[in-house]
Amino acid sequence: MAWSDVGSLDAVPERGARVLKTELGCVAVFRTWPAEVFAVSDTCPHKGGPLSEGIVHGQSVTCPLHNWVFDLNTGAAKGEDGRIATYPIRVENGRILIDGSALAARSAA
Repeated sequence: MAWSDVGSLDAVPERGARVLKTELGCVAVFRTWPAEVFAVSDTCPHKGGPLSEGIVHGQSVTCPLHNWVFDLNTGAAKGEDGRIATYPIRVENGRILIDGSALAARSAA
């Protein structure tokens, strides 16, 4: 893995998100607990809603457009036939690191 620093942990509010813009689309970085973060596709596969604007609860996010709920660990939609991409991410010394090679391998689809 090729870890890339994407910012300070303090820049993402607890139970909130920030958007990481890439050449192939946006990635939502969620902070669910003081030092727990997740990185997923920012686009809901149902209607294209911005997941970074959704409600974070536990280790899930609810799409702001149509209430689909996604598990931030697996990307699976709860009770629906859908999935979002997830990306390896970690916190080290108060900084958020994401696997840059996983981002580079994303498809533009």
